[in-house]
Amino acid sequence: MKTFRWLTLAFLLLACQAQPRRAVTIFDGDLTLTITSSEQTALLILSEAGITPQANDRALINGIPYALNEPISIAGNFQLQLRRAVNVTLVTPQGEQMIQTSALTVADALKENGIAVGMYDEVTPPLTAPITESLTIRLMPARELTVASAGVLINIRSNAGTVGEALAEAGIPLMGLDTSLPAENEPLPADGQIQVTRVSESILVELQSIPFTSEATESADVAFGTQEILQNGVNGVAMVRTRVRYENGAEVSRAEEERTVLQEPVTQLVANGSKIVLSPVGGEAPYQYWYATQMYASWYSPCNSGTGSCSYGTASGARAGYGVVAVDYSIYSYLAGMRVYIPGYGLATIGDTGGGPIIETAFGVARTQWIDLGYDDNNIGALSGWVTVYFLEPTPAEIPYFFQPASP
Repeated sequence: MKTFRWLTLAFLLLACQAQPRRAVTIFDGDLTLTITSSEQTALLILSEAGITPQANDRALINGIPYALNEPISIAGNFQLQLRRAVNVTLVTPQGEQMIQTSALTVADALKENGIAVGMYDEVTPPLTAPITESLTIRLMPARELTVASAGVLINIRSNAGTVGEALAEAGIPLMGLDTSLPAENEPLPADGQIQVTRVSESILVELQSIPFTSEATESADVAFGTQEILQNGVNGVAMVRTRVRYENGAEVSRAEEERTVLQEPVTQLVANGSKIVLSPVGGEAPYQYWYATQMYASWYSPCNSGTGSCSYGTASGARAGYGVVAVDYSIYSYLAGMRVYIPGYGLATIGDTGGGPIIETAFGVARTQWIDLGYDDNNIGALSGWVTVYFLEPTPAEIPYFFQPASP
């Protein structure tokens, strides 16, 4: 305890000792003078020299800023420059104000007035510019912006003149085919919202098949109702170049740019038979036919014809009943009087017309493929559905058009 008291007493005695006098060269605007002083603060030294600083003035000791009441730690002689405060005009979006400062630079003046400057804030003159009398400082803080791209929101600050410049500053520049809304050469939007669409394109090269076409001719050497392939068709091959466009990774369009035929297709040649060849129906049916086809069969009888009463009349004048079959009115004139054989039904003559449109609507069967089988009221077989209809000899002088093979 005695040691501590002794050290405290020694410190107080040293503090009370007179400080050595030093030569101080003072600069105050155009005034330069040198004095000797033992004072330890710029304020006391200036007062000793008869100079009165103002509240916002500051001192530079050998070029280093010191507060007026800050102890000067430099040993030996030194220079003291009194930097007088000057009036500076500060212009911001909130308006114009006058400040008084002795700061060395624009950055120091703003900082001592509690104004933080962000990376993208615009300051004129630059932050490193010296403070001079009647200087005007213009501060335009960067705007808050939200950039949306592929569902991601990025908040940025910018004071750029255009959208493109702001995006580049933030490290998310538009590249290649990328687009923005507003466009990159437009000013920053009033609502602060920027939409960026990342656009890319790729070239797709693929081989595509070119379907062959068919040509038909009539041949007397081929049986009627049949076809013979004289030359097989071959599909061609084309190389197709397609440009595919993607926006934010999703395909939005594709356009064919070029098509090069590598192999032309080969046309298929088909011979439609016109030669009439009689063939036996087969089984126990002693008939020769010249044409056979599949037709959709329904049935009717005099008292089951859908008229609400019994009707025995037919288009041919024959009595309705078994052995008389009907076809659609549109083809009746071509087939009237022809004899047919239908397995499960028997021999019949086409002698009546019926409601082909009803069958066409109800079952989707073409009118030329429908036949209505006549039955006696006391002996109804009710055969229906798809049946084979053999058209028996003699062969007509002109083959109905709807029996001709369809063009390939």
